[in-house]
Amino acid sequence: MASRAESDFPEELADALVRIQRLIRRRLRGGLTLPRLRGAEVELLRLVEGRPGIGISEAARALHLAGNSVSTLVNHLVRDGYLIRETDPADRRAARLLLTEAAEKRLGDWQRRRAELVGRHVARLDEADREALRAALPALRKLAVTLHEEAEET
Repeated sequence: MASRAESDFPEELADALVRIQRLIRRRLRGGLTLPRLRGAEVELLRLVEGRPGIGISEAARALHLAGNSVSTLVNHLVRDGYLIRETDPADRRAARLLLTEAAEKRLGDWQRRRAELVGRHVARLDEADREALRAALPALRKLAVTLHEEAEET
Protein backbone atom coordinates (compact mmCIF):
# COMPACT_ATOMS: atom_id res chain seq x y z
CA MET A 1 0.00 0.00 0.00
CA ALA A 2 1.27 3.48 -0.85
CA SER A 3 2.33 5.69 2.02
CA ARG A 4 0.55 8.99 2.63
CA ALA A 5 3.56 10.88 1.20
CA GLU A 6 3.48 8.74 -1.97
CA SER A 7 -0.26 9.16 -2.42
CA ASP A 8 0.00 12.94 -1.91
CA PHE A 9 2.85 13.28 -4.40
CA PRO A 10 0.77 13.54 -7.63
CA GLU A 11 -1.40 16.29 -6.14
CA GLU A 12 1.61 18.15 -4.72
CA LEU A 13 3.40 17.95 -8.08
CA ALA A 14 0.35 19.18 -10.00
CA ASP A 15 -0.13 22.03 -7.50
CA ALA A 16 3.51 23.08 -7.77
CA LEU A 17 3.45 23.06 -11.57
CA VAL A 18 0.20 25.03 -11.74
CA ARG A 19 1.43 27.55 -9.19
CA ILE A 20 4.72 28.09 -11.02
CA GLN A 21 2.92 28.54 -14.36
CA ARG A 22 0.38 30.96 -12.84
CA LEU A 23 3.11 33.05 -11.17
CA ILE A 24 5.15 33.19 -14.37
CA ARG A 25 2.07 34.35 -16.35
CA ARG A 26 1.22 37.01 -13.76
CA ARG A 27 4.77 38.33 -13.62
CA LEU A 28 5.03 38.49 -17.41
CA ARG A 29 1.76 40.43 -17.66
CA GLY A 30 3.25 43.24 -15.57
CA GLY A 31 4.51 46.13 -17.64
CA LEU A 32 2.76 45.07 -20.83
CA THR A 33 1.72 47.99 -22.98
CA LEU A 34 -0.30 45.79 -25.34
CA PRO A 35 -3.54 44.03 -24.45
CA ARG A 36 -2.71 40.70 -22.86
CA LEU A 37 -3.15 37.50 -24.81
CA ARG A 38 -5.10 34.66 -23.24
CA GLY A 39 -3.30 31.39 -22.56
CA ALA A 40 -5.02 29.58 -25.45
CA GLU A 41 -4.05 32.40 -27.82
CA VAL A 42 -0.39 32.13 -26.81
CA GLU A 43 -0.56 28.33 -27.16
CA LEU A 44 -1.97 28.68 -30.69
CA LEU A 45 0.67 31.25 -31.66
CA ARG A 46 3.43 29.01 -30.32
CA LEU A 47 1.99 26.05 -32.23
CA VAL A 48 1.90 28.06 -35.49
CA GLU A 49 5.43 29.26 -34.79
CA GLY A 50 6.61 25.66 -34.60
CA ARG A 51 4.42 24.44 -37.46
CA PRO A 52 3.93 27.25 -39.98
CA GLY A 53 1.08 26.54 -42.37
CA ILE A 54 -0.80 24.30 -39.93
CA GLY A 55 -4.52 24.06 -40.58
CA ILE A 56 -7.29 24.86 -38.13
CA SER A 57 -8.41 21.22 -37.71
CA GLU A 58 -4.87 20.04 -37.12
CA ALA A 59 -4.30 22.90 -34.64
CA ALA A 60 -7.48 21.93 -32.80
CA ARG A 61 -6.26 18.34 -32.49
CA ALA A 62 -2.80 19.42 -31.33
CA LEU A 63 -4.26 21.77 -28.71
CA HIS A 64 -7.06 19.36 -27.70
CA LEU A 65 -9.69 21.99 -28.40
CA ALA A 66 -12.89 21.97 -30.42
CA GLY A 67 -12.51 23.16 -33.99
CA ASN A 68 -14.96 26.02 -33.47
CA SER A 69 -12.94 27.18 -30.43
CA VAL A 70 -9.77 27.31 -32.52
CA SER A 71 -11.67 29.11 -35.30
CA THR A 72 -12.73 31.74 -32.77
CA LEU A 73 -9.14 32.11 -31.54
CA VAL A 74 -7.92 32.40 -35.14
CA ASN A 75 -10.51 35.10 -35.91
CA HIS A 76 -9.38 37.15 -32.89
CA LEU A 77 -5.70 36.74 -33.69
CA VAL A 78 -6.23 37.64 -37.36
CA ARG A 79 -8.24 40.70 -36.31
CA ASP A 80 -5.51 41.73 -33.86
CA GLY A 81 -2.78 41.33 -36.48
CA TYR A 82 -1.00 38.26 -35.10
CA LEU A 83 -2.06 35.57 -37.57
CA ILE A 84 -2.40 35.34 -41.32
CA ARG A 85 -5.06 32.94 -42.55
CA GLU A 86 -4.47 31.98 -46.17
CA THR A 87 -6.25 29.51 -48.39
CA ASP A 88 -4.53 26.15 -48.69
CA PRO A 89 -3.63 25.72 -52.38
CA ALA A 90 -4.09 21.93 -52.06
CA ASP A 91 -7.62 22.29 -50.63
CA ARG A 92 -9.35 25.61 -51.33
CA ARG A 93 -11.81 24.94 -48.46
CA ALA A 94 -9.02 24.74 -45.87
CA ALA A 95 -6.93 27.49 -44.32
CA ARG A 96 -3.25 27.58 -43.46
CA LEU A 97 -2.05 29.67 -40.52
CA LEU A 98 1.08 31.80 -40.43
CA LEU A 99 2.48 34.25 -37.89
CA THR A 100 2.72 37.92 -38.68
CA GLU A 101 5.87 39.89 -37.95
CA ALA A 102 4.06 41.42 -34.95
CA ALA A 103 3.38 37.94 -33.55
CA GLU A 104 6.98 36.84 -34.08
CA LYS A 105 8.19 39.93 -32.24
CA ARG A 106 5.69 39.48 -29.41
CA LEU A 107 6.50 35.78 -28.96
CA GLY A 108 10.22 36.49 -29.05
CA ASP A 109 9.82 39.20 -26.43
CA TRP A 110 7.66 36.91 -24.27
CA GLN A 111 10.17 34.05 -24.50
CA ARG A 112 13.07 36.37 -23.65
CA ARG A 113 11.23 37.87 -20.67
CA ARG A 114 10.17 34.41 -19.46
CA ALA A 115 13.73 33.05 -19.69
CA GLU A 116 15.06 36.09 -17.81
CA LEU A 117 12.42 35.79 -15.09
CA VAL A 118 12.87 32.06 -14.53
CA GLY A 119 16.66 32.31 -14.87
CA ARG A 120 16.80 35.06 -12.25
CA HIS A 121 14.82 32.97 -9.76
CA VAL A 122 16.63 29.71 -10.48
CA ALA A 123 19.91 31.56 -9.88
CA ARG A 124 18.66 32.43 -6.36
CA LEU A 125 18.44 28.73 -5.49
CA ASP A 126 21.43 26.88 -4.10
CA GLU A 127 23.41 24.56 -6.38
CA ALA A 128 21.73 21.41 -5.02
CA ASP A 129 18.26 22.76 -5.83
CA ARG A 130 19.35 23.92 -9.30
CA GLU A 131 20.80 20.47 -9.96
CA ALA A 132 17.60 18.79 -8.69
CA LEU A 133 15.55 20.89 -11.12
CA ARG A 134 17.97 20.11 -13.96
CA ALA A 135 17.79 16.38 -13.14
CA ALA A 136 13.97 16.49 -13.03
CA LEU A 137 13.61 17.91 -16.56
CA PRO A 138 13.76 14.56 -18.43
CA ALA A 139 11.10 13.07 -16.13
CA LEU A 140 8.89 16.15 -16.51
CA ARG A 141 9.22 15.96 -20.30
CA LYS A 142 8.22 12.26 -20.19
CA LEU A 143 5.25 13.16 -18.00
CA ALA A 144 4.19 15.75 -20.60
CA VAL A 145 4.48 13.12 -23.35
CA THR A 146 2.32 10.59 -21.47
CA LEU A 147 -0.29 13.25 -20.71
CA HIS A 148 -0.30 14.24 -24.39
CA GLU A 149 -0.56 10.61 -25.53
CA GLU A 150 -3.51 9.98 -23.20
CA ALA A 151 -5.24 13.11 -24.51
CA GLU A 152 -4.69 11.85 -28.08
CA GLU A 153 -6.49 8.60 -27.19
CA THR A 154 -9.65 10.36 -26.03
